[in-house]
Amino acid sequence: MDIKNITEQIINGRRLTEDDDLSFLLTCDLDELTECADKLRRHFSGTKANLCSIINGRSGRCSEDCKFCAQSAHHCTGIEEYDFLDKEKIVAECQHNEERGVHRFAIVTAGRRLSGDEFEKALDTYRTLSIDNNVGLCASFGLLEEEQFAELRRAGVTRYHANIETSRANFGNICTTHTFEDKLECIRRAKAAGLEVCSGGIIGMGESWQDRIDMALTLSELGVSSIPINALIPIKGTPLENIDRINEPDILRTVAIFRFIVPEADIRLAAGRNLMNNCGERAFLSGANSAITGDMLTTSGNRIREDIEMMNRIGYSV
Repeated sequence: MDIKNITEQIINGRRLTEDDDLSFLLTCDLDELTECADKLRRHFSGTKANLCSIINGRSGRCSEDCKFCAQSAHHCTGIEEYDFLDKEKIVAECQHNEERGVHRFAIVTAGRRLSGDEFEKALDTYRTLSIDNNVGLCASFGLLEEEQFAELRRAGVTRYHANIETSRANFGNICTTHTFEDKLECIRRAKAAGLEVCSGGIIGMGESWQDRIDMALTLSELGVSSIPINALIPIKGTPLENIDRINEPDILRTVAIFRFIVPEADIRLAAGRNLMNNCGERAFLSGANSAITGDMLTTSGNRIREDIEMMNRIGYSV
């Protein structure tokens, strides 16, 4: 299949589906594939990069058994555990990030679902953030109910984050305490409440290339606006602690595949960027146009100023 011809067809409105023969995404020369993915990125997203930062609003003691996660109560990782953070600390972190040029700010929490007093604290925090700050506000609180999404929107949240993590076929190998369909229903409820959705997953967990393609196809069908791609950093104490780390060519091919299948979304580099040279510089020329960044220690591997300098150097406007 002619990759350049497919690229032009996508620019002109064609969308790849499960009915297409997508083997060309795996057999095409990597340099040619990433060059065409970058052309799609420039057409659909231009040169504007989108940077978001996160704060871990509640840590540890998570009831879910996701094999990759340090915060699961099923694993022994020695992670710091704490209840929902004070509003003042979250507000200060948001202001710090906004002052340094970040576009969106998210509070994320471990656990199946944020509820009760902690959910009320989150709402109160978002009300303050929406008044005092000009960044877009995101939330990631697990498998929320419909009314909770409506409350978040009223409090100023505009986007909800809920990763599907992997393909439907592979999900049971990664998590058994909730289902792939639970994830999809959560996303549908968020969209029904009028929220944009940020959803992606993790690569390098032992999944096949078909799993990665299927994950991208599912996200395309869901109509998500932001897709974070995480490269697994194996964590001691988790079931995946001894898995081999994914290499940069495979990360680049995955990024390009997602741009081909979901061309209009923000393809966002997240955890594992330090597995690539210059924290993923080439990936931003292979289809990615967004990143999770921040000055707190994270697995992204880069800080806000460094990210902005890099993006400007390779032709983005931040």
